[in-house]
Amino acid sequence: MCGRFVITSAPAALRQLFGYLEQPNFPPRYNIAPTQPIPVVIVQNGARHFHLMRWGLLPSWVKDTRGFALLINARSETVLEKPAFRHAIRRRRALVPADGYYEWRSVGGRRKQPYFIHRADGQPLGFAAVYETWLGPNGEELDTVAIVTTAAGEDLAELHDRVPVTIAPDNFARWLDCAGDEVDAVLPLMVAPAIGEFAWHPVSIRVNRAADDDAQLLLPIAAEEMEATVPTPRKAMRSKPSAVPPDDEQGTLF
Repeated sequence: MCGRFVITSAPAALRQLFGYLEQPNFPPRYNIAPTQPIPVVIVQNGARHFHLMRWGLLPSWVKDTRGFALLINARSETVLEKPAFRHAIRRRRALVPADGYYEWRSVGGRRKQPYFIHRADGQPLGFAAVYETWLGPNGEELDTVAIVTTAAGEDLAELHDRVPVTIAPDNFARWLDCAGDEVDAVLPLMVAPAIGEFAWHPVSIRVNRAADDDAQLLLPIAAEEMEATVPTPRKAMRSKPSAVPPDDEQGTLF
């Protein structure tokens, strides 16, 4: 799963890696959340271009957005079948530049501990993604995108059973090439990272709050500090249970 991610590399370094024509200048982001605009790389007229798109795909056939689920991820196992993604995976594949992402794991009680996950060599990465342009009833257009996920490998499964699909630089062109409306060539790319390719460490629970967006979020926390975030179990109460489930401060992103 991918519900929050990070971009810390310099814009010039990302432009060189992904090879798009534009020269955007943007600040580092340490806690990017769904519905926010995110950098996306696509191919148009044979060249790579940088765009900003809303994270949360809206298929073109959606009429009323208020009743439609927020599609921040697309499962690789069903992306060819789901109506929301089956055309996009053939014709509108994209890359999302990133330097890592967050995942949560239960460590006791009701609190979930966030971890920052990144390439072990510290290099930027490209999330596999699909996109659609939604046309509103008043003629408005909104470019939207979802990150492709797959089953986690043996090591990352320790944190979560899903991981974002990452595309290696030498496969960028292969993933972005939608000219033939075929997917056979990219199916082998939608796999989990190799064991040892990624590393991770626990970080502050401040990352749970999307409004917090600073470099301190990436710092590892000590075991003592991590234990301090886990609530002490309480004795069962005789009062009636609340109709509202406990909030783990992650909202409904997952």
